[in-house]
This record gives sequence, C-alpha cells and structure tokens, in this order.
Amino acid sequence: MDKTQKRWLWVSLGFSAVVLVAVLYFTVDASTISYLRQLSPFWLVLALCIHLLALCFWALRIKFMSRSLGYKVGFFYSLNLVFANMLLAAVTPSQAGGEPVRVHELYKAGVKIGDSTAIVITERILDGIVLGIGGAFFMFVLGSEWQRIGSVFSYLMYISWIVITVIVIIFIYSVKNPGFLKRIIHYTSRWFTRKWESKKIERLAMSIDSEVDNFHNTLSDFLSHGKAGLIYGLFFTALFWFCEFIIVSILLIGLSQPPIFVESLIVQLVIAVVMMIPLTPGASGIAEISFTSLYGLFVNSSILGILVVLWRSILFYFNILLGLISSLLIVQREAREPD
Repeated sequence: MDKTQKRWLWVSLGFSAVVLVAVLYFTVDASTISYLRQLSPFWLVLALCIHLLALCFWALRIKFMSRSLGYKVGFFYSLNLVFANMLLAAVTPSQAGGEPVRVHELYKAGVKIGDSTAIVITERILDGIVLGIGGAFFMFVLGSEWQRIGSVFSYLMYISWIVITVIVIIFIYSVKNPGFLKRIIHYTSRWFTRKWESKKIERLAMSIDSEVDNFHNTLSDFLSHGKAGLIYGLFFTALFWFCEFIIVSILLIGLSQPPIFVESLIVQLVIAVVMMIPLTPGASGIAEISFTSLYGLFVNSSILGILVVLWRSILFYFNILLGLISSLLIVQREAREPD
C-alpha cells in the first residue's frame, strides 16, 4: 500500500470506530451485559464461516465466468484475488472500489485486459440483477409480511429497488446501443471540463468514443461466447448475497434472540444499495448508521450496539485483515517475477 492508501485506510477505520463508539454509548445498558454473557462462540464462528463461504462463492463466480471465455483461473487464485479486492474497497469511497485489483489480477492470470474488464463489470451487473430480483420478490410476493414492516421502511425499499433496476436497464440498453452510453458520458464530462480548452475537450471526446467502442465490443463478445458463465455467475451471485444477508440472523441466535430472516434480507438489501454510494472510504460510518437505523425497527436496543459491532467485525475489519494478507502474497509474487 502507498502512503495515500494507508492514509485512507486509517480514515476509514477512524470513521467506523467513531460511529461504533457512539452507537454503543447510546444503546448499551444493564441488560446488555446479560446478553453478552449468553453469547455463544459457536454462532460467532458459524457467522464467520458463512462469510468465508460467501467469499468462496464470489471466487467461484470469477473462476467460472473466466472459464466461459476460455481462460483457466484457479479457485485459490480467484479467492486470493477476492481478498485483495476487499482491501482496496475499504480505502475507496463506497465498497465498490476493488474493481481495478480484480482486473489486474485476472490480467496477471493470463486473461486479456478487455476480457478482464468485461468480467469485472458484468459481476457488478449480476449483483444488480440479483438484488433487483430480490427486491421485486419481497415487494410483490411476501404480501402481508411486507406490509407489516411499515410505510417509511417500505419507501426506502422501493427507492433502493428502483435505483438498482434503473442502473441495470441503462446498462443493458447501453450494451446494445453504445451511442446512448457515449451521450451519457459526454453529458457528464461537460460538468468537469467547462474551463478546458476546446482542443483538449475534443481529445477527451475522441478518447471516450474509443473506450466506449472497445467496451461495447468486449461485452458483446462476452455475451455471445460466455453465456454459460453468465448462468454460473447468476447462481453464485445469488448464493453470495444469501450468505451475506443471513449473517445477522446467525449473530442474533448467538445472542439468544430470535432470528429475523425475512426482515433481515430486506434490511440488508437496502444497506447494500446505500453502501454503494461513494460517500466515505469503505462506506465506513454510513454502514453503521444505516444498520443501526434500520435494524432498530426489529432488534432490542440493548443488543443493537453489540450486534452492529459484531456485524462490522466480520464484514469489514475481518475483510481488511484478509486483504492485507492477500496483498502481501501478491507483493511477494510480484517480487519473484522477472522484470
């Protein structure tokens, strides 16, 4: 890690720590101690194992999507790639910042840079599809269970589902119509190039058109030759999110509380969308506040602070530890390779 990444890592950890301390201050009471005494280590270990299983599903998604394009990327190589990706995600705005690491590591495994980029971008789209379908399921299938949650929370769910669906639709449409994507990028770039010279703006426009064309060609090849990878990708994406979403219920059982599987799946869907908004490094602070606000509707306030600490310990701090170990392995590999 360079100095900038180290600084942002400390900022990310600092944001998270401050919010966690604040949450504990406002939620810990006399009952909290009794709940902690009932905490079963078995359920903590099980929650951690489920998270590791989810990361294995992520690695399998990369492995099978790469194989569908004719590349052989090993499972453990893919798993190490996923671990390294999580460290960068912790030091960049939101938690969707590890894509460059995944592209680089796939390229080092022999995957062409264009195909690497297509795989990584398609991963995010598969996430959006699974989350969008999940949102639709909860809104239209659960019926009375959905209405029981409350109108305010329902609106948050609706907004999250609409955002995901719109992004996926725009992406699919832009794949078939690259001109549409060019217009969006050109329009957005105007906000940042108002004071540029005309020649510089023209060069940027030509570069945007070239990159969009390359992006379109690469994704078209993926969709035409890697359809099996998309099926595997959807399957492992669904398993990944399911595992991540049930961790809170496992932790609740460990705290001698009833699990809230249905409500938890809905809450986690909203949190997943919120954490993708680029506001703070690794979504630190944002994740804790969202978790506390939403789970406060269903969970006893005496254990809410402990629950968010355990949740972030598994899905954030443990990820950073895995990322540091993985990054060291990658640095050692790079050092051994000839120039």
